[in-house]
Amino acid sequence: MKLPHVRRCWTGLAAAFALCALAPSATAQTVSRERDIVDLRLGQRILVDDGSCPAGQIKEVAGSRMTASGIIAVKKCIPRRGTKTR
Repeated sequence: MKLPHVRRCWTGLAAAFALCALAPSATAQTVSRERDIVDLRLGQRILVDDGSCPAGQIKEVAGSRMTASGIIAVKKCIPRRGTKTR
C-alpha cells in the first residue's frame, strides 16, 4: 500500500504550486497614469507610460521612504527596455 506516499507527493506539489502563485514577480507593473497607482509599497517600482519623459524613456515611480503619513514616492525617467534589436 503506497497510498500515504502518493498523498504526501500530491500535497507537496500543491504546496509548491501555491507558493509559486503567491510569490511576487520580478517585473515592474506598468500603468498609463500616475493616479492609477493606488497602493504603493516600500521598495515597489511601477512604470508609468504617460508620455511625460523624453523619447526612449519611461517614468519610474518607486516607494522610497516610510514616513508617519505614508510612503514617499520618487519619480524619475529611466531608459525604456524593449525588445533588443541588432
